[in-house]
Amino acid sequence: MHVSTVTQPAPAMAATRHWPVPEERRTVSVLFVDIVGSTALVDRLDPEDVRTLQREYFATVAAVLRRWNGVVEKYVGDAVMALFGGVESDGFDAYRAVRAGLEIQRVLDGHPLAGGTVVRLRVGVATGEAVVGLAAAHDAGHGAVSGAVVTLAARLQEHAPRGAVIVCADTRRATADLVDYRDLPPASMAGKPAPVAVWRAAGTAPSRATGGEPPFIGRRRELAALRDQVVRAVRERTARWVSVVGPTGVGRSRLLAELARTVRQVDGVPVRWCGAQCPPYPDVPAAPLAALVGDHAGVRTGDGPAAVRHTLLAACAPAVPAGRLAATVAALGTLLGADTDDGTAARWREALLALAGRTPLVVAVDDVDRAAPEVGRFLHELFALATVRAVPLVVVVTHRPEWGDLLPLGPADRRHRLTVPPLGTVDTGRLLRHLLGETATVARLLPLVAGLPGYARAYAAQEGDDGAAHGEPPVPEAVRRMVAARLDLLDGTGRAVVMAGAAFGAGFTAERLAHLLDLDPESLRPVLRALVERGLLRWRSARHGYEVADRTLARVAYERLPRAVRAEFRRRATTPPRDGSPRPVRLVGAALPPATPEPAAPTAPGTTGRTRTRPATTPPAAAPPLAASA
Repeated sequence: MHVSTVTQPAPAMAATRHWPVPEERRTVSVLFVDIVGSTALVDRLDPEDVRTLQREYFATVAAVLRRWNGVVEKYVGDAVMALFGGVESDGFDAYRAVRAGLEIQRVLDGHPLAGGTVVRLRVGVATGEAVVGLAAAHDAGHGAVSGAVVTLAARLQEHAPRGAVIVCADTRRATADLVDYRDLPPASMAGKPAPVAVWRAAGTAPSRATGGEPPFIGRRRELAALRDQVVRAVRERTARWVSVVGPTGVGRSRLLAELARTVRQVDGVPVRWCGAQCPPYPDVPAAPLAALVGDHAGVRTGDGPAAVRHTLLAACAPAVPAGRLAATVAALGTLLGADTDDGTAARWREALLALAGRTPLVVAVDDVDRAAPEVGRFLHELFALATVRAVPLVVVVTHRPEWGDLLPLGPADRRHRLTVPPLGTVDTGRLLRHLLGETATVARLLPLVAGLPGYARAYAAQEGDDGAAHGEPPVPEAVRRMVAARLDLLDGTGRAVVMAGAAFGAGFTAERLAHLLDLDPESLRPVLRALVERGLLRWRSARHGYEVADRTLARVAYERLPRAVRAEFRRRATTPPRDGSPRPVRLVGAALPPATPEPAAPTAPGTTGRTRTRPATTPPAAAPPLAASA
């Protein structure tokens, strides 16, 4: 197989995965942690004791960073610099960095290390754009990341109080709904012309919505399909499983909330609900199960043990036999404390089955792809037992399409997957008009939103603050995180194809794309087909070929390319090869031939002068929205 000379991966990366674009401009989070007063500490210790202390300190910090998927970029004296989101982003890079900093403080600050020496620590976390050498982004990958975000993280660490984790404005915005912060006075930092706004991370917070409920627009067909599953479960007294699948921002959670609001009874028979939303990286695997217990019983945050027991007794007494009531309530109380084992989970499962035997029950778990495997096993076993016992219980879960959804065992006609497509143009316009009013901005944002309500809300929230009233507005940070996480699920070749496709701006064929990447067109055809299936590319016609599915995706992908790669892509796009043989071109670490200066606004993604108002993907009109899956 021919390997691109343009995109030859470095040996370290080639050992694991082919990564055709060796450097990317990425939004990353950088963490710095250092020992307070390390100079005085070292002066009073024997060198051998210093070495022993450093080994324990570095090993502990590195272990915490690995748990949170951070990469140790370098050690600088007693400071450790770590990188989050350097190669793969899950949309929660800043959150993982803050959580890692809090854990480092919890396990090390003020605690004795080797020889009884107590250390105090400072931690700073900054988020921003950087150039990342993908092959070097591994532990001890010195020099993997370059950008002002590195210096800012170091300055934040220097300014942090002992035992604290302080963050910049971008980090706070990225984690505002997941972390509690305390205001600090702006910090004067070396090299900064004005004081920098900083906040102290006080701990994690329950996941909370970032805005009001959007209107329910354009989902009547999907809602009817979900309602039908609940109705059939009640009328036939059968168990049902439904997976609601769609990309982040498409409105899975909103659809689930509307289902719970509108289906409270079937043919006069009440339908009970208990639901849970899976937060990213919960402290304990059983957190969603505990949320199900709390939602079912009506346990409120802050209830004491006596109030919790009374609430659980009232909720379980109608369904659980008297002889098992005390044990069941005790087990559920344990589960609410987020401590579980097979016996505790079994008690809760039996309680749910008993409730469903008396009153039809819907168990709804949102974002199940974030949950630990224990939660998935619990739900599968619940559905299997409900099927055997013929009780009207419906399990509804939501997740991204990329997640490996293994439907549980059971009759094929009772296990279903509902794919939620982007909104059509008319419904997207209605949503934007609701968010913005009747303004010219609606037409400007319509092609950027790509039919995703999450995008629409983010673009609408920044409207008026983006400084681009007449041009194309910047991509909101929340949308950029969603798109980045979606891109990073691709392997290196897939990512390179989307980035190179974005550089065209208009349609492209496999042959033109292969010329940009210096690869064999035949090797790219299956990659292109796979990207179309995943909704990242769209087939236009035999004449025009492919295009990136939406303009926001194209912009994020294009902006990841380093300037040298963009210049070389522009040169190749305008100078087709004279023959089919590949020509060696070095893009990284070598002088490039003179190129036309890059325009202030790249012409590729989103500035072609053509307004597209189609959604990113449109399912065939004849296809039913809910297809049975074996």
